[in-house]
Amino acid sequence: MSELESKVEGVLIKDHVLISDKDMQHNLEQKGFGEITRKKFLLKPFESLYLLYIDKLKLLRGKSEIDFDSLLGECMKTDPDSFTKFLIYRDLRTRGYVAKDGFGFGSDFRVYERGQFGEKGTRYVVFGLTEGRREKIGLLQKQIEEITTMGKEPVLAVIERRGEVIYYKISKIQFHQNKDQPGYSSIES
Repeated sequence: MSELESKVEGVLIKDHVLISDKDMQHNLEQKGFGEITRKKFLLKPFESLYLLYIDKLKLLRGKSEIDFDSLLGECMKTDPDSFTKFLIYRDLRTRGYVAKDGFGFGSDFRVYERGQFGEKGTRYVVFGLTEGRREKIGLLQKQIEEITTMGKEPVLAVIERRGEVIYYKISKIQFHQNKDQPGYSSIES
C-alpha cells in the first residue's frame, strides 16, 4: 500500500489534528486516515503520531511546530494507552493494513483486509496488551465474546518490552462432557 506522496499540514487541537486543505483531506481519506467530525476533518492521535513518525505531517500549534515526542506527551495526558495504540497502528500500517478506531475495547482497531478498505467491512478487531501489564482474564474473555458476537475475528496484539508487536488470533473453544459412546468404556469409582 503506498502511503502519502506529499507532506500533510495540520493544526493541533487538544490531541487531534485538524486538516483544512480539501485536496489533502481527500488524499488522506483514500488512504484510510482521518474522519469528518462536526464538519471538520480530524486525524486521531495514533494517526497523527504515525504520520509524524514517517515524516509525512507538519504539525503546528500556533506558529510553532510540534514534533513526535511533544505530541506523544500531549496524547499521554489524555490517554495513557496512546503509545500502545501508536505501536499497534504503526505495525499494522507497515504490514499494509488499514486500521480505524475500534469499538472501545481499550487499545483496539477495526482492521481491513489488504486492499479491501472502502470496499468491504472489517474482518478483524485487533486489541492490544502490553507485556508485563496485569489484566483480568474475565475482562479479556468478555472482550473476545463481544467481538465474536459482532461477527468479527478477535486478534490479540501483544507489545513486547522492545516494542515489537506479536499477534495471536483468538477463537472460542467449548469443551463438551464426554458421554458414554459405543466402543468407549467409562471408569467409575
